[in-house]
Amino acid sequence: MFFKRFYDTDLAQASYMIGCQKTGECLVVDPIRDIQQYLDEAKSQKLRVTHVTETHIHADYLSGSRELAGATGAKLLLSDEGGEGWQYTYDDGNQVKLHDGDRFMVGNVRIDVLHTPGHTPEHLSFLVTDTPRGDRPSMILTGDFVFVGDLGRPDLLDEAAGGKDTRFVGAKQMFASLRDKFLTLPDYVQVWPGHGSGSACGKALGAVPTTTVGYERALSWWGKLVEKGDEEAFTQELLSGQPDAPLYYGRMKKENRDGPALLGDVKPLPQLSAEDVKAKLAAGARLLDTRKKEEHHAAAPVGSVNIPDGGTLETWAGWLLTPDHDLILLAPADRAEVLRRKLWMVGLDHVVGFLPSAEGLETAPAQPIPASELPQHEDALILDVRAKTEYDDGHIPGAQQLHAGRLPWRLGTLPRDREIIVHCQGGARSAAAASLLRAEGFQVKELAGGYDAWAKAQGEAKKEAQPV
Repeated sequence: MFFKRFYDTDLAQASYMIGCQKTGECLVVDPIRDIQQYLDEAKSQKLRVTHVTETHIHADYLSGSRELAGATGAKLLLSDEGGEGWQYTYDDGNQVKLHDGDRFMVGNVRIDVLHTPGHTPEHLSFLVTDTPRGDRPSMILTGDFVFVGDLGRPDLLDEAAGGKDTRFVGAKQMFASLRDKFLTLPDYVQVWPGHGSGSACGKALGAVPTTTVGYERALSWWGKLVEKGDEEAFTQELLSGQPDAPLYYGRMKKENRDGPALLGDVKPLPQLSAEDVKAKLAAGARLLDTRKKEEHHAAAPVGSVNIPDGGTLETWAGWLLTPDHDLILLAPADRAEVLRRKLWMVGLDHVVGFLPSAEGLETAPAQPIPASELPQHEDALILDVRAKTEYDDGHIPGAQQLHAGRLPWRLGTLPRDREIIVHCQGGARSAAAASLLRAEGFQVKELAGGYDAWAKAQGEAKKEAQPV
């Protein structure tokens, strides 16, 4: 049996390839939209992608299952569990519906289908058995059901998809899935989840890629509660302290259910002139400045949103950008295509070109203010774009909390007749959030160094005020 894990560090998302070298067939589970990596790996292993599946209707990224199955002619196996509203609504003629207890073969590798609701109603897990070695399963792909050290959160439907009190039903389902499915497996079965540390699909995911049923049974926070049958304590702990869910998750969930747009053959991204960019911006396009925040602060192109090239671009792009704007990248030529493909992950497909420098564009400085100047802005709204859990741990008096991932959908709640001072913990998230607000016409300043700088200034002021 061939097995490989693929991992996107920005969204902390894992996908998997399982193959049978004897028959040359392979299965890909939870692929992303940039499918070339799977095609390349299959070719290098002398395998054909014959099966594509996913554990559930994803909310944090746009699935590549439809794209990969269409490009390879593979069967697309999708959950038919979950009840009304939780079945996939598209069919390209290659779909096989999956139910609890189903079984299919990928060459000599057996895949048993387990319905494991909790994170979402339709969620599946896949139990893998390498039959030439025996009839015992060796691993389970758990998607957003069981993570290393944590569980998939059951409240995303409430937080981002318009649900109401679905978290309590989800917690009850999660408890039953653990009791009746996961904990019935042998301790030696390897657990390969869909996310690692950094994902908003749980609150305390481990950084190592895999665990075992036995390890989670013995050492997880939930293991003893499930074995004792203490559903009330389990539910309370599962639902407490979950991070804010970005609101683009609702869009992802709908697009994945109804069929992600097919990318097909993609033409190279054109380089634009400054005049081209000005014309497109005047027509409603948005400039995505991927330079470091310090460069953006020194000369911010008017109307641009600053999301630096790096490990958070996909996540923050999902937070702050919406697909109703054409996008232009301010990025070097050797990075433009890479960044374009990263934006595919969150369904931002309409990138119309790139500009390698800001030369020729209208720019203005956007330097943050130091914490010492905050009292001079006493009439301003202090906007804390951290997660609620961070805010609850300590915040600037009078600050209004609004997670950056909810900002584009909450612009109407913010004042346009007074200054807004934006901050996060250290200044990175707030720089991106403030640039969006500037692009939307708000009066905005950033707090240099964020809450950390303010708290440090408060501590120093207290020391100075103490009598000698």
